[in-house]
Amino acid sequence: MEQLSTAAAETLQQWLEDASIDEATKQELRDLQDQPKELEERFYRNLEFGTGGLRGVIGAGSNRMNRYTVGRATQGFARYLLEQHGDQEGKPSVVIAHDSRHFSPEFTLDAALVLAGNGIVAKLFPSLRSTPELSFAVRHQKATGGIVVTASHNPPEYNGYKVYNHEGGQLVPDEAEKVIQYIQEVPSLADVKKLTQEEAEAQGLLIWLGEDQDQAFVDTVASRSLSRELIQSGIGRDFKIVYTPLHGTGNIPVRRVLEQIGFEQVHIVAEQEQPDAEFSTVKSPNPEEREAFTLAMKLGESVGADILIGTDPDADRMGAVVKDNDGKYFVLSGNQSGAIMVHYLLSRLQETGTLPSNGAVVKTIVTSEMGAVIAEHYGAEVMNTLTGFKYIGEKMNQFEATGSHTFLFGYEESYGYLSGNYARDKDAVLASMLIAEAAAYYKSQGKTLYDVLQELYNQFGYFLEKLESRTLKGKDGVAQIQAKMTDWRSNPPQEVAGIAVQDVLDYSLGLDGLPKADVLKFILADGSWFCLRPSGTEPKIKVYFAVRGENLEDAESWIERLVTTVMSRVDAQ
Repeated sequence: MEQLSTAAAETLQQWLEDASIDEATKQELRDLQDQPKELEERFYRNLEFGTGGLRGVIGAGSNRMNRYTVGRATQGFARYLLEQHGDQEGKPSVVIAHDSRHFSPEFTLDAALVLAGNGIVAKLFPSLRSTPELSFAVRHQKATGGIVVTASHNPPEYNGYKVYNHEGGQLVPDEAEKVIQYIQEVPSLADVKKLTQEEAEAQGLLIWLGEDQDQAFVDTVASRSLSRELIQSGIGRDFKIVYTPLHGTGNIPVRRVLEQIGFEQVHIVAEQEQPDAEFSTVKSPNPEEREAFTLAMKLGESVGADILIGTDPDADRMGAVVKDNDGKYFVLSGNQSGAIMVHYLLSRLQETGTLPSNGAVVKTIVTSEMGAVIAEHYGAEVMNTLTGFKYIGEKMNQFEATGSHTFLFGYEESYGYLSGNYARDKDAVLASMLIAEAAAYYKSQGKTLYDVLQELYNQFGYFLEKLESRTLKGKDGVAQIQAKMTDWRSNPPQEVAGIAVQDVLDYSLGLDGLPKADVLKFILADGSWFCLRPSGTEPKIKVYFAVRGENLEDAESWIERLVTTVMSRVDAQ
């Protein structure tokens, strides 16, 4: 029979003997005593607090999401906040939000009570709220930090915990490393300081946020509209939007913003309107996947929708679907939506004479160059960051501090977008508004977003992208992913599918002034590229591909050959 490793066995025993751990948790562990492999997975390490925080399967154990791992992480975060901001006037404060997942409200309250136990004011929303509203609220409340309990679009068995700095951005590596150190230095779970809810409220260390905070967010997002007058002058009465929040936090804010700028026909996918921790109508609550729009497409056909919009559970990612020239539904990729929004945003600013001379568009190193070429066409400077919106937020902070650039738009290929300085994280509420009003604006000119996309291809070139990923779970999966990265790093190809490799960018060395990251990007002689990157939030290795062709057929043929060649090696390892 398989035995537990020494480390796992010791940690398991500590949990079973710890007086601060409740009996139900201990019983859950005792019930697994004849499942050593499961116990090994739960205890072979502490759930890793990466640069994005915690994310993992819900359950008892040091490598699982539960009130104890959340409490330990919060104790470390509290120490960091007190060290960074403890000498400021008044008590440090943290805004906390959560999504619709299992145990999200419980984990939120646990985090708040640990902060209170450390003398830090916790400001909580009374029910689920989106990640971008959390980012906005940290800034709006002039808080010291933020926490959001969410696992984004992961499967239902997952939950997560992300922390934010006083600027409303997720912690960048040097900040996260300090928090990680402090979490690791929490001697035991019994050393986590915590008040009861009654004690925290009585001492003014637990405060509930109200409707005025929600309205401030909605008003701020709506203020980013570029075509409100056009929409309110009549087109908003007839333009039909189908929207699905995919059982998450976007339902109320997206509808309020669309209504506020003048859209009168917003049809909600009823089956996906209410919060549901099981996400029971979809395989995955991810607007990057066509399957997530199945019910939206059905409703779209029945109401004659002009556009379908979906947001993920914490409403930081937005996907859109339009019809092609044959009347079939066409799911816009994150790169395509991003390129359309860059074009719409910058062209509208140019039309109104408000396009700044020092404008900047910020994207990630795995995002298509199409948006960059469009942005440069309008005179904007384009900057690249590592994957993760926190790095785009960091650029925004630099612009604000120095006045060097005016931030226009930031985006990732993974359906994350932001315009405006009100937040430091991607905002699907804002993106839903922008893509809807872009579609309405072009409809007033007799064009669909699909038509606009084809025009952009004709003008700037046929950019095609693809993402392949391989899920490798557990302890063995981590080792497999690292073995694949090591192989590509130590044995880089000289050519791929008949095209020479012109450059190998190993971001683990800290290229272009960026933080070190486990990312490899291979640039081919024709300008095409592919990139290997372990996911920071899921047990996956991701492989990104991008090509540029003279026409659609040329681009499709080339990317197919490139993907086949590269993935055959990835899968063989």
